[in-house]
Formats: sequence, C-alpha cells, structure tokens
Amino acid sequence: MAKQQAQKTEETYEFKTDVKQLLDLVTHSLYSHKDIFLRELVSNASDAIEKIRFESITSPELLEDNGDWKIKLIPDGKGKTLTLSDNGCGMSKDDLINSIGTIAKSGTQEFIQKLKESKGQADLDLIGQFGVGFYSAFMVAHRVTIQTRAAGERGSEWSSTGEGNFEIKDFPKLTRGTDIILHLNDDSLEFLEESSLREVVTKYSNFVEFPICMDVERDEYPNDKEGKPDYSAKPTKKVEEEVLNSSEAIWLKSKSDIKEEDYKNFYKQVSHDYTDPLETIHYSAEGAMEYKALMYLPSKAPANIYTPEAVKGLHLYINRVFIMNDCKKLLPEYFRFVKGVVDSSDLPLNVSREILQDNPQLEKINKGLVNKLLSTLKEMKDKRSDDYLNFFREFGQVLKEGLHYDQGNKEKISDLLLFETTKTSDGEFKSLKEYIEGMQKDQKEIVYISAKNRAQALNSPQLEVFKSKDIEVLLMTDPVDEYILPQLTEYDKKKIVSVQKGVEDIKPDKKKEKEVKDKSKKYADLLTTMKEKLGDNITEVKFSTKLTESACCLTVADDPMNAQMAQMLKSMGQAVPEEKKILELNPSHPLVDVIHELFEKDKESELFADYVNLVYEQALLTEGSELKDPLGFAKKVSDLMVKASRAS
Repeated sequence: MAKQQAQKTEETYEFKTDVKQLLDLVTHSLYSHKDIFLRELVSNASDAIEKIRFESITSPELLEDNGDWKIKLIPDGKGKTLTLSDNGCGMSKDDLINSIGTIAKSGTQEFIQKLKESKGQADLDLIGQFGVGFYSAFMVAHRVTIQTRAAGERGSEWSSTGEGNFEIKDFPKLTRGTDIILHLNDDSLEFLEESSLREVVTKYSNFVEFPICMDVERDEYPNDKEGKPDYSAKPTKKVEEEVLNSSEAIWLKSKSDIKEEDYKNFYKQVSHDYTDPLETIHYSAEGAMEYKALMYLPSKAPANIYTPEAVKGLHLYINRVFIMNDCKKLLPEYFRFVKGVVDSSDLPLNVSREILQDNPQLEKINKGLVNKLLSTLKEMKDKRSDDYLNFFREFGQVLKEGLHYDQGNKEKISDLLLFETTKTSDGEFKSLKEYIEGMQKDQKEIVYISAKNRAQALNSPQLEVFKSKDIEVLLMTDPVDEYILPQLTEYDKKKIVSVQKGVEDIKPDKKKEKEVKDKSKKYADLLTTMKEKLGDNITEVKFSTKLTESACCLTVADDPMNAQMAQMLKSMGQAVPEEKKILELNPSHPLVDVIHELFEKDKESELFADYVNLVYEQALLTEGSELKDPLGFAKKVSDLMVKASRAS
C-alpha cells in the first residue's frame, strides 16, 4: 500500500488493487437487498460495544462514561446523510488503516476472481473483520465518512468515495466511539425516513443486545380542562429519543425467567399465527457446538402446508443478528411446520452474511434439533396422548415424509406413526406397537390395505378373508402413504405387507381349497377364454380362496402399486409403470355359474363378452381405480338390467 503525505494532519492512501471493481462485486454480487447495509453497520457497532464492555471488566479505566451503551441513527434530510453512532471501543488511526484496509489487503485479483466464480458464496470467513460488511454502505452512499476515537487515543476521520483511495486526518472527537456518516445516493433517500429505518431495524436487528435509538419528532397537544389532549388546539413539536428494537431475545433467557404468556406472544410474532402453540421447545446445546433454539409445534396446520410456496424453516440468528427467515438446512423438509428461532455464535458465514456455508457444524445443529423434536414427540405420545393425537391429525401426513427423507431416523419416526385399522372406530388410531400387541398368536406379518378413504377400504373384497379370520388390517388412506410404503417394509422384525399380496399365515379352509381346486379344473376353459377376452389388462384369471362374499377382486403377483399411488404419480406428471394384475373370482358366487352358462351357450356372443368386461370393471371399481369408459360401463349395466327384467 503506497502512502502519500497530503498535509500535516491529512494523508491520502491509494489502494493497491482495483477497489472500484471490488466494490462493484460487493454491492451487486454479495447482497440481494441493499437494506442489508444497515444490518452490517449495526452489527459492527454492536461488536464494538461488546468489545469495550468486555475489556472494561478488567480495565475499568477504558470507560469514559457511565457505560450507557447504545447505537444511534441520525437521519439528516437537508444534508441527505444518515449517521450511525456508537459508544463502543472506537478505532485509532492505525486501526482505520488496517481494519478498513482489510478489503484492500484481501482484494487481490485472486480474491476478486473467487468472488466472481462463487457468485457471492466464497468460502471466506471475513464477516468478523471490519471490512467487507462495512463496505456494503457503498450500496446506498456515494461517500462514506468515519469519525472515531479509541479510549486514550486521538480522534481520526476516514473518508472515501470507494473509487481508488481514501483519506485519513486528525479529528477532534470528544467522546469514545465511532460515527459513520453515509452521504446517500438519490435512489436511497428512503433510508432517511423514520418508517423505513424502523422497518429495517425490526427486520434485521430487533434482537441486538444494545438499544438502537433515534430522535423522533412528535406533535404534542396541550391538555383541556379535563386533563386530556386537546386535538383542536395547535400542537407544538417535541423531539424525543426512541428505542427502535423493542423486542427481547427471550431464547437467550433462562426458562425459569420466562412466563408462559411470553412464550405464546413470541410464537405469534415469529409465526404470524393468532392461535396458541401446541408445544414449546426451549433448547440449549452446550459443549463443542453451542447454540440456542426456541421451537414451537403449531396447533393447526396452515392451508398451504403441501404447496411449494409454504413457508419453511426456522429463523436463523447469529449473535442476535438476523440472518435469514427460511433456513432450510436447519431442519429437514418433514419438519417444515416447526416455527421458531436458532441463534448460534459458531456458524461461519460467507462474506455477505446471507448464505451459510456447508459445514459440519451446521449438520450438527440439524442433527441436534431433529433429535430434540423426535424425543419431544415421543414423550408427548407416551404421556399426553390427547395432545399428540391433535398433533398427528394436523401434521401426521407431513411427519410420514420423514420415512423417505430421513433414513437415519426411520425407526424413531415409525414409532410415532398412527393408523386407523379395521378394529378402530372412525377417527381413532393405533400405533404399530399397539397393532403388534393385538396380533393373532400365529400371525407373522403386519397387514395393510390402501384406499382413498376409510369407507372404500372397509368395503374392499380383499378384506373378506381377514375379517373371517379376525385379523386386524391397517388402513392406509393418506395420499402420502403410498409414497412412504417402500420405506415401511417392516417394524419390530415383522414384515408389513399389502392385502393384495396375501399373507403367509392366512390359511384358507380346506373346504374352500377343495372348491377352488375343483372349480379350477371344471372351468379351466372358461378361465382361459376370459383371459383372452380381457387381453393385456390382466396376466391371469383364477379362482381365489380370499373371497367369501364378493364375486371378484384384483391382486398382483409382485410388490403392488395400488390405484391411489398410480393416480398420485400421474398428478405429479410422472410416468406410471405398467402393472398387470390378476383377476380373482369367488368360486362360490352365483355370478360365476351365470358366466359359465353363457360361455357354454355361446362363448363368442356379445352378451358373454359384456359379462366378462363387467366383472373386470367391477373389480377395478372396488379397488378404487378409474374406468377407461365409465359411460360404456353404465350402458352395459342398464342393458343387462332391462334384459333381466324382461326375462323375468
């Protein structure tokens, strides 16, 4: 860095590198919103106050005042300047050269190239240095002036337009601390307005430990005879200092110092939900990785929870400074309904403070939060079943997604799942553990049926044999069930299988087995012809031991994809694999004999073909599939009804 003596008290410094190019990257590549500048300057001011406060513990002589720490914003509409003043540690002349010069010393062509290549995501831990964050001020200002003094030092003034050099001169500052004066661009004059400054402070710095103040002018009316303000009188102007960051970072307080009402009010603030939360989780991690978390389980699921625009993630703070609203990396997708904040002092950021680096520390926080949430839900399920049932009714479908997205916690998530069954009333649920406790002595597998709703499931012909054996069946009626079933293949060493596949321990009656065997032999030609008539729709027509009342059903030979899963994939625009099914017939049903009579009479007749197709389409309807030609099906049924009526 070359140095040129301008006058006795003022020196001009030229940057080694092309600062104009560097500042262009800082102001246009690293920050997505220019109001970030105020967050950066407030954060630096807070660091400066914290530094002198800490040092004064062992060196009280550093204090030149009573320690009434604060950060003050001073907008000047006439001069078009915004000043940010703090009574922190301040800087010496050497500090100005070295600290503010950080960006220059780091601003080599290699540094610029890294910023260009990373598009603002460079792996550089510069945010704690008074350099890059400070230079975000040039997003809104064409000139920046710093007037500062450290304890026991002479005051100095730094000034630059950011276009190649900066000047430093002596400055008779009477108090310790730093004033940063921004000469605002014409397109940034909104930052002189009280409402804009309040909004930005509330958005980014609401929980900064030290008060952020501003002088505010208000109209003051004289009192009338009753001592009330007389708004008909002419007001006088009164200027009072107000604190802009009014909220308290309650997550940093001890649980014993927080009232239940405080927890509820903070939840409503961060969630924008008018109802009280179902559960509050105030969590503090200590050790190698320290962070604070205040998380909430809402009482009601938002209407958009299944849509892409649904708000996800926790608010992330670093040392009380707001970083982002929606930090998806803190929690997996299936916990997107959790609201709250996480505050850490250990997370490294990129130079813009806006994008977190991928790092093991973040993964540790994620793991810690997930474990805490899962253990909280487990405790709620075991000890407060009514509350857990309310939670599961609202968020159970979302929680189930964890079986797919979080393989490491699949067992814990499985323990939390609840299902309606053939033995529960409508709206009642059982866990997988409770299902196993009620299994038949010789039952080896957990059985489920998938359907659009409870009524369709209970009316399925595929349940008939299980009802006859008094075997309980899980009702998979949530749309997400088909998505997670490939992950839920067993629980407590017991296989979880579909009724479509049958179950190893379902032994049919010998009488039923003999009937199937006899009919299969007697009606072999009928079964073959029905298969030919149905073509590629099915792979086989056979008699079944599963049916006791219904005439027919469809099953699959391999792992099944039922109608609900197929429809869900279609709605998502995904290809649905072709799945051929087996048409199973009840050998005891009178319809089989009717079809056989038609076959014997004339297997080429249109009536026989209609009956075969109607049987197949009936099986499709009972499993919840859509018919290719519902009008044709209705016409066939109507025609047969007319013929049956005339025949009688």
